[in-house]
Parts: sequence; structure tokens; C-alpha cells
Amino acid sequence: MFENEIINELKSLTMKTIFRSLPACLFLIALMSFQLIKTQLTVSIRNELGNTEEGVTVQLFETEEDYKAETNKAAEGITDKKGNIKFKDLKAISYYVIARKDDKDNAGGGEQTGKLEANKINKVTIVIQ
Repeated sequence: MFENEIINELKSLTMKTIFRSLPACLFLIALMSFQLIKTQLTVSIRNELGNTEEGVTVQLFETEEDYKAETNKAAEGITDKKGNIKFKDLKAISYYVIARKDDKDNAGGGEQTGKLEANKINKVTIVIQ
């Protein structure tokens, strides 16, 4: 939409005006290509049968010490009907994860994510049992 307006405006300009406007146009093009997505993580929770789990509390921790003590949560949320929770504006690091619902959790597996890719939507699946 914004790009089309720029293109239409450029078509209506004379060559002389285009050369005077070139630096501004290059700046706008660079601005449009700038990454607007912040580092995100989508966590999908499944049970031991492979079914998605709604209502699971998911906590993220930046350090192993915080994870073990369950303090200083970096983020927390509850999975939706599809068993997903989305965390936005995270650091591009590895996170320790606790996922719990009733007597089920992820202890013994899936306790740490890989390092998240910056400015991307990262995804991980965790099994609770």
C-alpha cells in the first residue's frame, strides 16, 4: 500500500525532480525493508499421546539458576485452545521452560530451547506427561 503510493508519485515526477529526490527515495526504501518483527517464540504443548493441551501454564527463564529456583520469570502465559502460547519481544538467547497443567509437566525433557533467532518467529514443541 505505502510502496504503491511511492511508485505512483515517482511516475508523475520529471527526471530532474527524480534526481533531486533520489536520496529521500533511497531512505524510504531502506526504511521499508527494515525488520519490524521482534524476536518471538511460539510454544506448542502436547501431552504424551501427542494431543494439544489447552490451559497449560508456560514460564520462560533466562538462566538455569532462575529456572531451578523458579524466580525472575522472563515471560509467562497460558496455552490457548490449540495448545499454543506466543511470547513477543524476547532476547535472542536460549530459554529454560517450565510447562505445567495439573499433575503434568515437562520435567525430564524439553526443558531448554535452542538459541532463538533474532527478529524471527521461533517455534518449539514441548511434551508434558
